[in-house]
Amino acid sequence: MAPELIVVQGLRDTRGILTRWNARPFAIVGPWFVTAAGICAALLAAVLVIAHFSTADPTLYVQPGVTRDPRLSDVGDILFRNSLVLTLHAMACIAGFIAGSSMPLEAERYSGAWRWIHEKAGPLAIAFVVAATTFSLLTQAYVLGGSAKTLAAQFDMSTGAFVVGLLPHAIPELIGLFLPLAAWTSASRRGAWNELLAATFVTVAMAIPIVVAAAFVEVYVSPHLILALRS
Repeated sequence: MAPELIVVQGLRDTRGILTRWNARPFAIVGPWFVTAAGICAALLAAVLVIAHFSTADPTLYVQPGVTRDPRLSDVGDILFRNSLVLTLHAMACIAGFIAGSSMPLEAERYSGAWRWIHEKAGPLAIAFVVAATTFSLLTQAYVLGGSAKTLAAQFDMSTGAFVVGLLPHAIPELIGLFLPLAAWTSASRRGAWNELLAATFVTVAMAIPIVVAAAFVEVYVSPHLILALRS
């Protein structure tokens, strides 16, 4: 019965948090967007640095709208990849909620060694989430940097100009994908782990339309800017 009570308490707290946030939504989501924009800027800067030190791959890449006509299936491919990233970041929020809020309540049910294990499991889980998220960001920067270098060379343009051509979709896309991480960062700074389940619902609900719109911009709008910068 105790685990069920913990779940019920977590859901009750989440409903209360959502109600409280609904009274002042901009004060809550505004800082998330600012933090997500900061992460976005840092990632784009890392992409430029990595691209600068990378060697262009002689393999020809396909860029929808530039090397061939865009297709609706290209939007689906982008959405599939980005859904994996958004899911990872949302799971980081849920893991933070479990480790920082539910795990301490669960630990109170035990004594001795089992209590110690439950008390230590939370911080270890949070450390794992931080490590996994950091690895994800570094991997994204490395892959995007190498791809930017290769595509810029393929299109006979500078890497900086090519990245500028990506900004119409890259900025909103990355901000949307990083909203859960921004909420996680805000909650972790205040030790408000109980807010992360609510934050997961809110950030994912906001991110989905942003990411979908960005995918269409990537396929049907950004290529025109790339071609303009190329000429």
